[in-house]
Amino acid sequence: MWYGQVEGTDIVVLDPRFKACFAGHVRVERLWSGARWTEGPAWFAAGRYLVWSDIPNNRMMRLVEPSGEVSVFRERSNNSNGNTVDNQGRLVTCEHLTRRVTRTEIDGSISVICGKVERQASEFAQRRRREIG
Repeated sequence: MWYGQVEGTDIVVLDPRFKACFAGHVRVERLWSGARWTEGPAWFAAGRYLVWSDIPNNRMMRLVEPSGEVSVFRERSNNSNGNTVDNQGRLVTCEHLTRRVTRTEIDGSISVICGKVERQASEFAQRRRREIG
């Protein structure tokens, strides 16, 4: 272990202000490995699972909390790079490749909320999160 490394991980704290994120006994825990970089975690409390984007592999992944099992949630995700959950519990996804924002309906179908976003779609979703749901 070296200076700044968070114990048990490959995370290195370069800015001391980041240490405030680790309160008391709270620790960073690696739940899965197998991607170069990931973004956009979205927690579904009702189903007790986490969805996130594996951008370079053009897929979305899902971790089921009780079992810790990780599986592919969606192949060909249009390089999604941001996810959130709306007020009705549906997945809202920002797609980098198509530059659009989509919503996964309860039945699994996908609806386009906004097509051809000029700015980064993930920026749009963060600012408009409350308005989408």
